[in-house]
Amino acid sequence: MTCETATTLAQDAAEAVARRSYGKLVALLATQTRDVEAAEDALAEAFSSALAHWPSGGCPSNPEAWLLAAARRKVIDAVRRRRSAERSTPDLQLLVEELDSAQALTTAIPDHRLALMFACAHPAIEVGIRAALMLQVVLGFDAKRIASAFLASPGTMGQRLTRAKNKIRQARIPFRIPDRHELSGRLDAVLDAIYAAFAEGWADSGGSDVVRRDLADEALFLGRLVTELIPEAAEAFGLLALMLSVEARRAARRGESGEYVRSPSKSRRAGTRA
Repeated sequence: MTCETATTLAQDAAEAVARRSYGKLVALLATQTRDVEAAEDALAEAFSSALAHWPSGGCPSNPEAWLLAAARRKVIDAVRRRRSAERSTPDLQLLVEELDSAQALTTAIPDHRLALMFACAHPAIEVGIRAALMLQVVLGFDAKRIASAFLASPGTMGQRLTRAKNKIRQARIPFRIPDRHELSGRLDAVLDAIYAAFAEGWADSGGSDVVRRDLADEALFLGRLVTELIPEAAEAFGLLALMLSVEARRAARRGESGEYVRSPSKSRRAGTRA
C-alpha cells in the first residue's frame, strides 16, 4: 500500500467516524468533564492525532474507542497545562478517576446524546438557544448551518452558542437525563432539535448525500429514544410518526431523471385550471 493510499484510507475512516459518532463522543466526554468546549477541543486534537498516526500504523479496529481514549488524554494534558502541579493534583486525580470509570468502553460507544440534549435544555440556558446548542454539540452542525436554519447571521449565532457553552461550564450544569418531573419543561426544545436535524437530512431528496442521510437516520433514532423515555408524551409520538411517514416517501420524491414528482392532488388541480 502506498503512502498516499494509506493517508486516503485514514482520512476516509476519520470522516466516517465524525459523521457517525461525533455527537456520541462529545456527549460522553462532556458528561465527565462538565465542559462542552473542552470536550470539543480534546476531540478535535484526537482527530488530528488520528490523521497523523493512522496512515503509518493502520486504522484501529475500533476507531471510536481509539479517539475516545486519545481525547481523554488530551483533556488530562490540558488540565496539567492550565494549573500548577500543586493546585491541580486533587482535581486532576478526580478527573482521571472519572475518565477511567468509563474505560470499559472499548467495543461500543453507549448513546449519551439524549442526556446531553436534555442538559442543553436546562432552565439556566436561554430558551431561544437550546435547540441550536443541541444541533451543534450533539449533532455536529456548524454555526453557519444553524444560523441558516434559525434565520440569523453566522457571527451572531456563533456568539450565542459560545455564551451558552460558557454558561454550562460556569454553572456546572449536570449532563444527565433529568428527573421525571423535569422532562416536560425541556421536551419541546429536544423535539425542535430532532425535527431540525431531520429536515436537514430530508433536504437531500434522493438520499445521495451520506452526511445528510445520516442526519435523517439519527433524527429517527433519537425520536424513538424519546418515545421510549417518555411513553406518555403525545408530542414525541406525533413527531416520530411524522418523520416516519415523510421518510417512507423519500424514494418517490423524484422521478428517474431527477425531476420532482408532483402529488396527485396537485396534478389534478393543475389539470382543472388548464
